[in-house]
Amino acid sequence: MSPPCSTTGKVAAGSQSGAKERSSWRKSINQINEDHYDYLFALCREWRQQCSDQVELLARATLAATKWMIGMNLSNKVGLIGDAIAMIGDGAVIMLGGFGVPGTPFCLIRELVRQGPRGLTIIKNDANEARMGVDWLLESGQVARLITSHVGLNPRAMRMMNEGAIEVEFVPQGILAERIRIAGAGMMGFVTDIGLGTPLEDGKTRVTVDGRAGFLETALTADFALVHAARADYFGNLSFAASARNFNPLMAMAARKTIVETESLASLGALAPEDIHLSGTFVDHVVELSELPEVYGVAKR
Repeated sequence: MSPPCSTTGKVAAGSQSGAKERSSWRKSINQINEDHYDYLFALCREWRQQCSDQVELLARATLAATKWMIGMNLSNKVGLIGDAIAMIGDGAVIMLGGFGVPGTPFCLIRELVRQGPRGLTIIKNDANEARMGVDWLLESGQVARLITSHVGLNPRAMRMMNEGAIEVEFVPQGILAERIRIAGAGMMGFVTDIGLGTPLEDGKTRVTVDGRAGFLETALTADFALVHAARADYFGNLSFAASARNFNPLMAMAARKTIVETESLASLGALAPEDIHLSGTFVDHVVELSELPEVYGVAKR
């Protein structure tokens, strides 16, 4: 019999030969890898320099563009209160910011009374109290229609509503805020079941969504929004004080033109980004108040 190891011997001889070949291949591959690594390192160094140059160019271009935007494109929107309010004519639809006293633009309303446009539609969360804000407009006979969530604190508003001297549309406070908000977001309306089967549904389109009944509330926009801000810069970036923010940002976004009165005017860039509650993109005119009349202090009681 042939020894069983003969084949094994050939295999062994082949293994020894293969081992020598593999050792030779490893040396060749290692040399190739070393050469390749050297090439890659050199290439990376070149890319790093090129990237560094490109990043620097990009940074310079960004800085130049920013300077151009600040110096040329971001307009100074500060002006006189009379000039700003003079744009409002008879029959205008006007949103007034504020919740009671906080955030109500009393000085802008005073100027609106002084200039006297009539047949106005006023959109405000409330009708203020007697002898302030909306009540001034009611007293001067400038209001034809009032869209609001309540008038209970204003005897004149209640009397004029009951006498038919003004038209009043009552809107639940949350629905009022949402109708204004979606106008600023560019939406046409939303579906709700709040007020379903009550007088709040009268004249509105009923719809069914996933088997649930609701009705359509349309977006609420205006020709002008008059708002009060604690601070503003020349471009119209705004910062509001605490709860005085309320309806102001929503109305500024929903109206076609926004006029702002501010307690403090800052240079462009002086307001920290995190302190800006409304972008100046939504603001058309800024009026600086030299002082606040007594009516603004009612909230301190």
